[in-house]
This record gives sequence, structure tokens and C-alpha cells, in this order.
Amino acid sequence: MKSQLHLKKALLTTLFAFISVITFAQTGKISGKVSDKKTGETLIGVSVKIKGSTKGMSTDVDGKYSLTGLANGKYTLLFQYIGYNGKEISEVDVTAGKNTIFDVILEEAGQKLKEVVIQGSFKKESVNALYAQQKNSAVISDGISSEAIKRSPDRNTSDVLKRVSGATIQDNKFVVVRGLADRYNTALLDGASLPSTEPNRKAFSFDIVPSNLVDNLIISKTATPDLPGDFTGGAVQIQTKDIPEQNFISISASEGYNTVSTFKNFQSGPRAASDFFGFNDGSRYLSSSFPSRAKLVNLTPAQNLAAVKSLPQDWNIYNNTALPSQNYQFTIGRVKDFEKTNSKLGAILSLTYRNSQTKNEDLFRDYNANKFTDNSYKFSTNLGALANFAYNYGSSKITFKNIYNKTFDDQYLYRNGRYAGTTLYQYYAFDLMEKSLLKSTLEGTHKIGEGKINWSAAYSNIINDQPDQRKMGYTKNVSSDASAPYNAAVLSGGRENARLFAKLNEDVYSGGVNYSMPLNIFKTSSTFKAGLNSQYRSRDFNSRFITLSIDPTKVENYDAIVQRPIQYLFSKNIINQDVYKLSDIASGDDTYSGTAFVNAAYAMLDNKIGEKFRIVWGVRGEQFNLDVKTANPTTKPIVRDEFKILPSANLTYSLTEKSNLRASYFRSLARPEFREIAIAQYYDYEFSSSYQGNQYLQTADIDNFDIRYEFYPQAGQILSVSGFYKKFTNAIEASIYDTNSLPNLSFFNSQKANVYGVEFEIRKSLDFLGSSDFLKNTIAYSNVTLVKSVVTNKDDQNYIEKERQMVGQAPYVINAGLQSSFLENRLSFSALYNKIGRRINRAGGILFRSIWEAPRDVVDFQVGCKVLKNKGEVKFNAGDILNNNILFYWDQDLNKKYSPNSGDETISRYKPGSNYSISFSYTF
Repeated sequence: MKSQLHLKKALLTTLFAFISVITFAQTGKISGKVSDKKTGETLIGVSVKIKGSTKGMSTDVDGKYSLTGLANGKYTLLFQYIGYNGKEISEVDVTAGKNTIFDVILEEAGQKLKEVVIQGSFKKESVNALYAQQKNSAVISDGISSEAIKRSPDRNTSDVLKRVSGATIQDNKFVVVRGLADRYNTALLDGASLPSTEPNRKAFSFDIVPSNLVDNLIISKTATPDLPGDFTGGAVQIQTKDIPEQNFISISASEGYNTVSTFKNFQSGPRAASDFFGFNDGSRYLSSSFPSRAKLVNLTPAQNLAAVKSLPQDWNIYNNTALPSQNYQFTIGRVKDFEKTNSKLGAILSLTYRNSQTKNEDLFRDYNANKFTDNSYKFSTNLGALANFAYNYGSSKITFKNIYNKTFDDQYLYRNGRYAGTTLYQYYAFDLMEKSLLKSTLEGTHKIGEGKINWSAAYSNIINDQPDQRKMGYTKNVSSDASAPYNAAVLSGGRENARLFAKLNEDVYSGGVNYSMPLNIFKTSSTFKAGLNSQYRSRDFNSRFITLSIDPTKVENYDAIVQRPIQYLFSKNIINQDVYKLSDIASGDDTYSGTAFVNAAYAMLDNKIGEKFRIVWGVRGEQFNLDVKTANPTTKPIVRDEFKILPSANLTYSLTEKSNLRASYFRSLARPEFREIAIAQYYDYEFSSSYQGNQYLQTADIDNFDIRYEFYPQAGQILSVSGFYKKFTNAIEASIYDTNSLPNLSFFNSQKANVYGVEFEIRKSLDFLGSSDFLKNTIAYSNVTLVKSVVTNKDDQNYIEKERQMVGQAPYVINAGLQSSFLENRLSFSALYNKIGRRINRAGGILFRSIWEAPRDVVDFQVGCKVLKNKGEVKFNAGDILNNNILFYWDQDLNKKYSPNSGDETISRYKPGSNYSISFSYTF
């Protein structure tokens, strides 16, 4: 009986789903949102009806509506709201099985004594809604929509950010806004701040968020009190998709070719099948029974031998062929409208898989009497999952958004060359970095009386695991005979002979509540908003720096051992002779734990003054507590306890219906990150330098001034000019500390710094050249940022450079592109260009000047073709077609360009290769 009952339930469920699909296929749907014309705020409770019928509903807490079950045809919609002029919109076309998206703007009725209903058409109103969205942002901001993302070759969010005015990307993943280094920007995902993903810098790795899961991306370049106070360049706000407009299932697959790597010889350390799925099989971890740092110094010979044997000892170099890059995604969206209760339930679930095998071939280094050639090979797997759920009911909405990303980067590097001018050098490094991000956000929005309350609770977890980073150097004298063997650096433990086992775990808990309500001030409508926010961060970083060394006086065959190739240097027959002595050269200060607690409160007013003026102003207060302790009991904890007041004001003057003049002032800050303030050391073998924090680092205070003129000639088009000035007190910068000749890297507060610049942006269709559909559908755009900064170094050292540019700040950034669609949007193409002026990667010290990154031209291209009744799309992407050198250097002749023949020294120079891919996507 039970089995029959289950069978009947399954059949009824299947039948219900089938009927639902058939019903939707036979009918259509109209959905959209309703906004205020002057402020852009969505309106709750607007009555939306179909003229001549009883069908209708009210907009929800997001200002959205959805009219379902409509037969084919054209409809007239009525929009009515107390205190606003009504609208009657005709020519709204509905097609069976499709969703017609239609956004509307309403205007306040003013002093009119009787209701006014404005007549309009679907096409004209759609244009008006887009205008309102563009013009009515409270702050100076720039962004990019999901539709624009689809028309670019960008696979992840870091690629997308390169297209935003004033934004650039470092190391293919870290954002620089208005020339300011990544540590002066903040990242928010679905409204909650994101922690740093990096163990050795304050930065968020934007390449972990797939671009096709982004609903929209906005960079706020000025602040309002409801934004976090710790940004100066920009607040990068990523909003992922929640309730879909209609049910769908989407699949996509992509295969890519890199001109340097694909189908070429690819070297690596040991590879497990689980690596292709982004997970370590456990063979690289330290054994749970491995001696602690304290016990390691008193091991008996038997215990020492047992511990050595427990270490992974596969030092083989494996040769394979680099496979094409792969990218797969499966996404399902479901939405259910409950018209009787005016509610809606939606969900989007997505899985993403990426794998690439790339190499940097013949990476050249020539500096400080060193001359090396590096060949590095990186095997990368990325797994991503998104699960977003939302429920709208009446005047409330609850969302539960979750994102998980796992990155597995396994790199092998071989270095060959001359060290310090007198030593021939061979160097091997095996380096695995596993990173993961888990973030869950529960958020609610509710209308209470005339006001609205929004609350959120979020949890994030960041893991950076570096299991068994192995390094080994071999040397011989430059005067040695060519046939003379190289000797492994196993005489003692150190940077040339070490195994790093490091793990970082950070938990972030945050929550907030915001309340807004309409007011009437000076006979005009205004909005008051206030809120409380808290964020608690807890980080643990553990580091083991294990070395195996030989005492030559206790080994008869010492030369025979150290001259062995790396594959056999730690073979079982050598280890069984008990010739290697274990040690841990990490200090107690290299392991640390820290907590940071930020509590914030703010209040703000959004005032409309007459018909033209709007001012959004207020104040934010932030209390910051930080406590960092190391594993060294003699090292004092690093404690910070400070309170900051952050005022801001954003003024908008509406010159015409199509143009604004904006001005802004806000105060912001930049707090030291855990890694910048912890005195732990980390050795970067690629740059032969050590990182170390500065326990005396102070919070930077910044005063920001902006002005902007913006003109919208048509919907989706813009012409803008912006100017900005930033005054820094105690700016935090990365530096070279080179008093001991080796240029170690640290952080410091510069004495003073000033940054000022201008931005130009234009986005315009080519319809002024002719009336053809092709020209109307072709958009040309360009944005140019010109920046100048002056930093005055402190007088604590005799710096070579008394004044210089700010670290990470480029004097110019150029983005340009051409995008078009034709043949009724079945065929599309885009050509994109990007160039960044030379910028300082690391500030100079007393022996070495600043390290510069040279400019390079980047050209990308995409062509797309819709197939299979427009449900499928084939895309061809070409990225970095010019394949210019990526170059870091010391500008010794001070001519502001790379001149190796006149004394400039090369930190690194290589070609990353051009990338070509073809992809197919299909939506059911």
C-alpha cells in the first residue's frame, strides 16, 4: 500500500509539473518594477492592473510586479499610487511562453488637486525607466550589467571589472580603482562585506566569482553613510541573481587554447586524480603525528628518522601535454507566482567547473647581479556553487543567498641562471595553494507603516591552505668546469632548502539592521535612513618551515648525496641511512591569531530641494577593536582601539531631464589588515624577497572630494566628466626594506600623500552616422582616467626617493570598445581595448629604487551567434591578442620607460600568451 501511495504521489507531482509547463507555454507573462522618477527608489504597493479586466496586483517590497496567465496579444496597463500621477501604458506585447519585462517610473503629483493619468507607450516608457535608473544614483558610481557581461569575453568578475571606468586589475584578480591599490578598495557580495582572500595582503580575489552569476556590478566612488567606511578608491558591490523572471535550465561548455601553453610540454610535481576536482588527496599534508616545533629540537635518532619518513618525498618532475582550458556550468532557475496571496517563491542553483594548465615560458630576470630564466607551470582547478532562494509575500521579502568557491592552484617552477654574479644556480619549487570561500547571507526586507526595515545576518569563511611548498637550490661556482656537477643546498636549512606548511582560516560574522522612512521637509518629500552594523573577524594562521639538512662531518658519501638530481635527493635508500636532520626554522612570531571587531552606526537624509536639487548627507561612526597575538609568548599582543567619525554629503543638481551636475565630499579610512600588522615573515621565492608586517602601522585617514557632469543623450548612452581629489594622512603602502641588501617587503605609513585626477566616459550608438539598424545597434564606448599622486616619504630612513607616485597608482587608464548586434540580435560582436600607465609595484628603500610595472596594450574580441531558435548561443572569444610582455623593472636611468641597454634592471619579463576559446550555451 505504501509503495502504491508513493507511486500515486509521484505521478500526481509529475502531472502537476507537466500541466504547469504546458500552461505557461500557452500563456505569457508581464513583469517588472516601478520606481520614483526623481530618486530611483522602488515603490511598494503600487496598483498594477490590466485595463478592461479584473486582473491586477500590487508591487512587492522590491517594487516588483508579475502578471501571469496572459494570452497572446497587446495589453494596456494601469499604474496607480497615492500621491503620484497615474500612468496608462499601451502596446505591451505578450507572447506565449515568454516573459515581457517592463519597468515603469512614476512622478509625484505635487500640488495638483485631481488625479492625473499620463498616457504612454511600452517602448517610450522602457526608455524612460532606463533614464531614471542611470540618473538617480545617490553617489558617483559606475557599473556594468549582466547583459553587457554576456557580450564580453569575460569569464570571471576580475575580467569584468577591467571594463568599468577608472578600474584596473593587478595579477588578473585584484582591483585598482582610480589608480589606488587594492588595499584601498572594499568588496561587498550581496550587501555584506567580503574579507581578504589573500594570506599576505589586503585584497579580494575577484576571479573566484563567475561572471555569468552576476546580476549587476557597481563601483561606488563616493560614499553614503550606509556604506562601509574603509574604502577610498571604490566600493565594489556584486549582486548575484535571486528570483528569476521565469523558469529556466541553462548549460554551457567552453574549451580554450593558450598560445604559450596548450598542447605544449607541461611539467609538474605529483598529480592525483582528485586535483582535477579541486581537492588535495591528503598526500601533501603533514602527518598528524609529526612532532611539534617544541618537540622537534629534542628528537632521538629513531624519532627523527620516523618523522623524516612521514614527509611526502615524491620529488619527481612529470612531463605531460598541457590540455585545453575547460569551463562548464549548469544553472537552474525556478519561480512560482501565487497570485491569490500576492507572493512569489524563487530559486537559482548553479554549479561551475573550470580547469586550465598554463605556463610562463622563459620568464627573464636581470637585477642586483642576478640573471635568471624561470619556467613556471600552473595547474588550476576551480569549483563554484551558488544557491540563492527568495520569497516575496505582501510587503516583505526574505532571501537566503549562498556562494561557495574552491580554487586549487598547483605550480611548479624551475629557475636557471647566475646568482650574485659568481654562482651558477638551479632552483626548483613545488607550490600548491588551496583557497576556498564560503558565504551565506540571510536578509529580510519589510514595509512597516510608511517606512521600510531591512535586516541581514551573514557568515563567511576563508581558507588558504599551502601544504608542503617545497624549494631546493643547487649551485656551483661560475669558474667551474662545464661538466662539474651542481651541489644541493642541504648543508643547512634556509630559503634554498625548506618545506612550508601553512594554513590560514578566517571566520567572519556580520549583521545589520537599517530603517528608512519618508519625511516632509520644507514642503518636499525626503527620506530618513538609519542603521546599525557589526562585523566580527577571527583569523588563525599557522606556519611550519621544515628543513632537512646534512652534517658533512657525519656522512662518508656527502658529495655523492648532494650531487644527486632532485628526483633522487630524498629517495628511500638515502633517507634510510638516517643522514638528514629535521628542524623547523620558523619562529613563534610566524604563527599568529587575531580578532577584529567593527561596530558602526549611521544616520542620513535624502533631501529633495525644489525640483532640481537633491542632497544625500549624514554621518557614520565606526568603533574598531583589533587584537593580534603570536605563538611567541615573549611578543606583546598588538592592540588597537579607536573610534572614527565619517561625515559625507552627495549633492545632485538636475540641469535638464537628461543631465546632472554632482558634487561630493566624504571622509574614509584604511585600517591595517591582519597581515600588514602581524610581524610574521613569509618568503616569496619568485621575487627572492620576504614579507613582514609592521606592528606600528596606523590607520590612514582620507578626505575625498568629487565633482561630475553627466549627460544621457539616449537610454543606455552617457557622456560624463569627473574630477576628484584625495588627501591622505598616514597612507598605508608596501615598501622595500633593503638595509640588509636583500630587498625584503614590508608596510609603512607615508608622511603625506595627495591624489587628484579626472575621468572621461562616453558611450554612444553610431546612429549619428546613418539610419541603418546596424548603426543603431552598434555602441562605441571609451573611458579614460588621468591621475596624479605625490607621496612624501618619512624621514626614518635615508630613502633614495624623497617624493614619488603612490604605490599601485597609474597615471592613466584607457578602456575602449565597440559592441554591436544585428540580424535581429542573432549575431553579435565586441572588440575591447585596455591600457594602464606605468605604476609602482613596490616603493623603494635606501639601496633600491621603486619597482615599476610597465604599461601594456590588451585587445580582446568576441563574436556570438544565437542558434536553435535563439535558445542556444555559440561564442568565439579571443583574449589578449597582442600578447605584450608583462614587465616589472627598476628604472635606474629615470627616463620613465624600460631601457635595459641604459641600466634598467629587470625584475620579471614574460609573455602570458593569447587565449582563444569557443563556447556553447543552451537555455531550456
